[in-house]
Amino acid sequence: MIQKVLIANRGEIALRIIRACKEINLQTVAVYSKVDELSLHVRFADEAICIGPGPSNLSYLSIPAIISAAELTNADAIHPGYGFLSESAEFSSICSDHGITFIGPNPQIISSMGNKANAKMTMKGVDVPVVPGSDGVISDIEIGKKLALEVGYPIMLKASAGGGGKGLRIVETEDQFENAFLTAQNEAIISFNNGDMYMEKYLIKPRHIEIQILADTHGNVFALGERECSIQRRHQKMIEESPCVAIDEELRQKMCASAIAGAKAVNYVGAGTIEFLLDARGEFYFMEMNTRIQVEHPVTEMVVNTDLVKHQILCHAGFPLPSWMKNFTLRGHAIECRINAEDPEKKFRPSPGIINHFHMPGGMGIRVDTHVYAGYKVPPNYDSMIAKLIVHAPTRKEAIKRMVWALEECVFDGIKTNIPYQLFILQNEDFISGNIHTGFLETIHYK
Repeated sequence: MIQKVLIANRGEIALRIIRACKEINLQTVAVYSKVDELSLHVRFADEAICIGPGPSNLSYLSIPAIISAAELTNADAIHPGYGFLSESAEFSSICSDHGITFIGPNPQIISSMGNKANAKMTMKGVDVPVVPGSDGVISDIEIGKKLALEVGYPIMLKASAGGGGKGLRIVETEDQFENAFLTAQNEAIISFNNGDMYMEKYLIKPRHIEIQILADTHGNVFALGERECSIQRRHQKMIEESPCVAIDEELRQKMCASAIAGAKAVNYVGAGTIEFLLDARGEFYFMEMNTRIQVEHPVTEMVVNTDLVKHQILCHAGFPLPSWMKNFTLRGHAIECRINAEDPEKKFRPSPGIINHFHMPGGMGIRVDTHVYAGYKVPPNYDSMIAKLIVHAPTRKEAIKRMVWALEECVFDGIKTNIPYQLFILQNEDFISGNIHTGFLETIHYK
């Protein structure tokens, strides 16, 4: 049994993990950079240790510093949260070498699923639908051109080690192929030190749907419904919800079955997400697997009424998942808005600084996950997300209404946030009707 968990992360997810550990009586250790000394995760953990200066490569991405902190505090497990080292096969391997439980997959799974071309081949092998495209990495441009003609334009070039929209290009015609390939490949080399590229058919106006899975060491793999993640700006999610208005129970069961098959194919353990693209005909295709807890996990927690992070930890501690998860029931509708310290009036420029006055909404069906407070200084070193606002209501219409007034109650005096933009989206008629897709935000124009 795990006794003490070191949280190799910061901000709201670090706090979230601390709360889950309290639920199952585990001791916690917070690590922090010097600019995060006054962050709430440092205050509410049982122990805290500084691991370096502000830049993430010298602190939250420093494996030696984190392992040293674990050894100094006798932590027997490390939870990486999301981002930073959460999908690092090297980190998972080093934890194992030091006798520390990594609350995430083993390095082999991270490597196989982190490489999108390999992941696609794995899923194809267990009959999970995949987007037509290359079977693995494209070896050269001429072969890529030939395959693109077979698949049919438009196509999408993707970096095998990619993420966050890096190393990704949409190609409409053959004469665009070479330049797009070289540009995307160069971007991938700079971002990931890996220039491997693969190709997929570009689907017109698809939805981005992800299935939450949990798997224990006793052979149980459960899928807990879907999340609609189509509202994205530059491939970064902004609003997530569950369930999806375009998915009925029959389709939900098919997608969940495919997600379970994919997780079983790699002997997955813990919390993970199988991501699909869903087209207008109701056909779905595997996109990628995220081998960690997701930013948007609260919307699933709200509609399934369970603590995903707690169950994730228990899976890695050797406990079986509860049998009710095999036949879960979705309750109502949940929506999450990511609140970022950025100015939508100035092309979403980051807005670090001191929050002079702070207020978040409360009441029936309102949840706030945040690490900030009045007087908190938002540092410029990290991702700009400072809070997640989640609402739950009996219907989607009621959830949207609740989210609108909840956002209107938010106060972040001293910095700019993307709340005005979130309100703009929520009050759009197409969003309200559920007529959305991954390119939706490109079709509406904010001021």
